[in-house]
Amino acid sequence: MSLDPLRGSVAVVGVGQAGLGSAAGFTEQEILSQAALNAIKDAGLSLRDIDGIATCSSLSTMWVMPVIEYLGIRPSFIDSTMIGGSSYVAHLLPAIHALVSGQCKAVLVCYGSTQRTATFNRAELTQVRKVMDPQPFETPYDPPMPVSAYALAAQRHMHQYGTTRKQLAEVAVAARKWAQLNPEAIMRGDLTIDDVIAARPVAEPFTVRDCCMVSDGAGAYVLTRADRARDLRREPIYVLGNATACWNRQISSMEDLTVTAASESGSRCFDMAGYRAKDADIAMLYDAFTINTLLFLEDLGFCKKGEGGAFVDDGAIAPGGRLAVNTNGGGLSCVHPGMYGVFLMIEAVRQLRGECGARQQDGARLAVVHGNGGTLSSQSTAMLGAAETL
Repeated sequence: MSLDPLRGSVAVVGVGQAGLGSAAGFTEQEILSQAALNAIKDAGLSLRDIDGIATCSSLSTMWVMPVIEYLGIRPSFIDSTMIGGSSYVAHLLPAIHALVSGQCKAVLVCYGSTQRTATFNRAELTQVRKVMDPQPFETPYDPPMPVSAYALAAQRHMHQYGTTRKQLAEVAVAARKWAQLNPEAIMRGDLTIDDVIAARPVAEPFTVRDCCMVSDGAGAYVLTRADRARDLRREPIYVLGNATACWNRQISSMEDLTVTAASESGSRCFDMAGYRAKDADIAMLYDAFTINTLLFLEDLGFCKKGEGGAFVDDGAIAPGGRLAVNTNGGGLSCVHPGMYGVFLMIEAVRQLRGECGARQQDGARLAVVHGNGGTLSSQSTAMLGAAETL
């Protein structure tokens, strides 16, 4: 079956967030429901209109069921596929199929986490995950995951292509400069290249400023068919393409530590959309660590393999640079409550609707959104566009 008929058949009609940074006193369910209601209200709909849901959690294999119960809905479409932080981009295509087939009329995609303020014991949780999700070639050596995996990829990229420590730091500094334009961002203090390099070491070559934050936060978006979206409150932002790929779970099983499955998910997504990465006005790339941004710029086709470091040099992805990347501040400076994918979607939609204030990109009408899960494991790419991109 060709995916061509699905191109632009569904649109994002509402987005919402809640509990960003610290949600002390609230549960994950509570801030998730706040974000969900905000997204539904943004769309001009009510909770009664929601008959499809997509959600997952790293803490619960049956997460979607208590969410359905808490919201009090009875959906005819349910997707609880959990593939890490890319899940909330990967939920798109199943939801599109459900909407176009008539299985449902409005899908709520939602996520919430209180990983910063929750009272669970993180050390115990880490041990539980090692039992529930063991990596046979890695777990016996007890590396500090996930940072050591991403640091390994960064070291290889530096060795293979001459990528410099400064170029990695450029990613963190660019994210912070965007965050300083975003009143919702959590980390907004000044940050320089020297600050990143001199920060507390975590895993060579990373310091703490190469790593995403630990925060609370919830996000949600609502999808409907395009023919319905045109009659709702907000400007519809159309899903032009989406694809997901996974080549490995363990980073030690990657054939090449510098090439991710984003090269596949991106290619298939762009074929469906009828555009390439370089056509995009903005890019939202899952930046759990600074190396991620370089790898995804390369694998998605913004630059050639090995040229990611040079691509980001001298503020090229910061405000005023050649490409606007992670305009909310990303997982490095805006918010990162365990899984970040839903926030990529929200920022892209807000940019394409022209709602981002000081960080708004003039004329932004086409966006690449890319989610990452596990340790460079699952990859999901989407292309979103305003009406004139159809």
